[in-house]
Amino acid sequence: MAVELGCRVGSLPSHYLGLPLGAPNKVTSVWDGVEEKVRRRLARWKRQYISKGGRITLIRSALASMPIYHMSLFRMPKSVARRLDKVQRDFLWGGGSAERKAHLIKWEAICEDKSKGGLGLRKLVLLNKALLGKWSWRFAYDKDDLWKQVITAKYGQEGHGWRAKRAYGAFGVGVWKEIWKETDWCWDNMGFIVGKGSKINFWTDVLCKGTRLPQIFPHLFAMAAHRNATVEEMWDQNFGQGGWNLRFLRDFNDWEMDMIGNLLHVLRDYKPSMEEDSVCWKGGRNGKFRVKEAYRLMARPNDIVFPSRCIWVDSVPTKVAFYAWEATWGRVLTLDRLQKRGWQLPNCCFLCGCEEETVNHILIHCIVVRVLWDIVLGLSSVQWVFPETVKES
Repeated sequence: MAVELGCRVGSLPSHYLGLPLGAPNKVTSVWDGVEEKVRRRLARWKRQYISKGGRITLIRSALASMPIYHMSLFRMPKSVARRLDKVQRDFLWGGGSAERKAHLIKWEAICEDKSKGGLGLRKLVLLNKALLGKWSWRFAYDKDDLWKQVITAKYGQEGHGWRAKRAYGAFGVGVWKEIWKETDWCWDNMGFIVGKGSKINFWTDVLCKGTRLPQIFPHLFAMAAHRNATVEEMWDQNFGQGGWNLRFLRDFNDWEMDMIGNLLHVLRDYKPSMEEDSVCWKGGRNGKFRVKEAYRLMARPNDIVFPSRCIWVDSVPTKVAFYAWEATWGRVLTLDRLQKRGWQLPNCCFLCGCEEETVNHILIHCIVVRVLWDIVLGLSSVQWVFPETVKES
């Protein structure tokens, strides 16, 4: 057949469209090619002097993006993620230098959004989960795509066809098993847009603008006659222009009538139509899944108030903004910081010779620096009350 078709005979494992084919997906050797590409790219940059601002740009545009193609289909082993994260950290602080450089700020803080005091870089493990989770969204959102038909034929569907069934034991491909593990958190952030209502459970499914009805009305759910009924089955077209036919096991007491009124008030925005039911991503732009928003959901939010808008200004060179970012964190290598790192040095400001050298002193309170500030502020006709710390400025 190979002769007839003009194809060469190969063997597994091999590569197809840049992805490994036929290899165990959990082994670290699958990622050897990705790591090699990253290190080859770094080798080119080691011979150049690149500012920290430039390194941020290169990490975002090159180093952090190289594994994305693989991560969109395979789960990255944690050992590989740690190595690639370390490559990015070392390049950010050392620029590819062979000698170890001080890492001034924790990687966890660097991976926060700029508004939270980070640099907007991303942890590879969480990014990998967000990329794999997109397949759960696509399975529910896409209608008749070929890949969905293949998965459906192999594993089957559940939940009115919104999800693929789980593959157990040796049955199933390891790649899809790993993708399926991200189903739960995805569906926690998805809801339904009511069309005909034939594929949406009235009580147990999440409508796009709210939560599951049993969470709001547990008492009514306990009295529901048909707890697995669809929206279509609970809608009666014979009520004028249509209305909700809510069926319960018994008549209501007077004190329960307010609950029914509240339920109907919640349902006022929902009405079946002739369109197909569909899914939406809650809180997403236009109701669509975006990897960036999914990543933010999984990243632990912090309550840090950081003056990012005063630092990351378009007209300011990135290397200058980076130094301001370090100073705002109080992590510039002044003498007091070097002492904390074990350096045996006398701590005295080299400019004024009067006080200890700290980031707040050297940038704000030093009498020599104050003269410079007075000149700059005088030229720009600005009156400024000097703050106690760089972060407050």
